[in-house]
Amino acid sequence: MLEKMTLSPAEIPPLENGGRLTREEFERRYNAMPELKKAELIEGMVYMASALRITKHGNPHASIMGWLFIYQASTPGVELGDNCTVILNDKNEPQPDALLRIEIDGQSIISKDGYVEGAPELIVEIAASSTSIDLNKKLEVYCNHQVQEYIVWRVEEGEIDWFRLRDDRYVRLTSNLAGIICSEVFRGLWLDKEAILTRNLTRVIEVVQQGLATAEHQEFVRNLQKIK
Repeated sequence: MLEKMTLSPAEIPPLENGGRLTREEFERRYNAMPELKKAELIEGMVYMASALRITKHGNPHASIMGWLFIYQASTPGVELGDNCTVILNDKNEPQPDALLRIEIDGQSIISKDGYVEGAPELIVEIAASSTSIDLNKKLEVYCNHQVQEYIVWRVEEGEIDWFRLRDDRYVRLTSNLAGIICSEVFRGLWLDKEAILTRNLTRVIEVVQQGLATAEHQEFVRNLQKIK
């Protein structure tokens, strides 16, 4: 009986941008490249991130994470993820910049080896050089897999798109008269779009705290606690 040959990491072919792979082969090659920080499989195609600038990605990413962290801290039952691999199906394994998920009885679970499986309720992508994929292929994949809300920060254009899934398609949420966009899934998650775009982080914090103080958020938390 022939023994199955096991290749060392040095013998496993590297990931290549634009390569077409199964999820199993994608994971095998990704795991053999510990120096690689980010690679994604979208509809069976490999996408690898270029070097990230602090102005084009680092600062916007930090602002989004800070905003979502404040919300998580006051909302037991939700979980925040930073650059976590998300396993959607055999052709799609994205690594979104940020995600927010309902921990119990939500759309996603945590696998035995610690990965998110299934669609988180909210995904955020910081789009500088990746705008075309974030607003096309990824948008379609996230929509098809029922990601309920999808936020794309288009850094070059100085714009934020907040999509909500309705009737199996995405529609854009718009700001209210006060310039605030309110999540329909995570009650109390409020964002002053202009403030975060101009790095007025004091105002960003003030607005999300206003959302956290609403009766809608308190009811949302109570409902999450009932599920436990």
